[in-house]
Amino acid sequence: MELQVLQQIFSGIAIGSIYALVAVGFILIYKATDVISFAQGDIMMFGAFVAYTFLTILHVPFLLAILLTLAVMAVFGIVIERGVLRPLVGESVLSMLMVTVGVGMVIRNVAGMIWGYDTYQFSGGISDVPVRFGELALSSVNLWIIGVTIAMIAVLYYFFNKTKMGISMEAASQNQLAAYLMGIGVKRVFSNIWALSAIVAAVGGILLAPIHFVNYNMGFIGLKAFPAAVLGGFGSIPGAIVGGIIIGVSESLAGIFLPAGFKDIFAYIILIFVLLIRPQGIFGIAERKRV
Repeated sequence: MELQVLQQIFSGIAIGSIYALVAVGFILIYKATDVISFAQGDIMMFGAFVAYTFLTILHVPFLLAILLTLAVMAVFGIVIERGVLRPLVGESVLSMLMVTVGVGMVIRNVAGMIWGYDTYQFSGGISDVPVRFGELALSSVNLWIIGVTIAMIAVLYYFFNKTKMGISMEAASQNQLAAYLMGIGVKRVFSNIWALSAIVAAVGGILLAPIHFVNYNMGFIGLKAFPAAVLGGFGSIPGAIVGGIIIGVSESLAGIFLPAGFKDIFAYIILIFVLLIRPQGIFGIAERKRV
């Protein structure tokens, strides 16, 4: 039983790493634009299908296929921001939120029309072999997921703290007016943030594919990143990472200790409790606005 629990915890860390990546996309967009993008799960799904097309259908070499996928997703994110969100600047937050829901539905149905409604086996170039640590057998897929997530977080940390574009994004997310007065192109920053969030979501989709396969409904799995973002504290990237891990591990343990069916809804149960007990999340700070 102890080995089974350890394996489930490790599996939960892996799936939680994917939730964390998608949650980072939520946070990036929210910090910069005050918009919660409920299209993130479907953008993740679209990225997985693009990678599937390059690797499995077109047989492009692995590294080139991944680079092409990330490039396509960057352009995809920019198109969404400029074509759909930018014309709505100045509208209410609710209007922007509902538009992202609509964008997600459009992406999902367009993906179904392009790739069909079947489920496709896609390893993402990752071989699944058991890796043993004594009596404990771990999946190499899970090890890859955790390793890639750590590398992605390190790249994002370097990007936001050491590069001019990353510092510009961070500045715009903290104070748009001040960033504009300092000569930062805020509109360009918004496009770059949507591009970056689409790239991060695509990486999450590629990592999720070997576990859940690829289908046009896999975006619903990506939406479990939203409870992760809320749990960590909406607006906190470290919080999104911690929240994703907690959601993933809790979900895996729920599959062992709770009746069937609880595993699929456990993330949303946690979301409800967080909103009732600590709405600002673990790393969030309660804000009061005078009206």
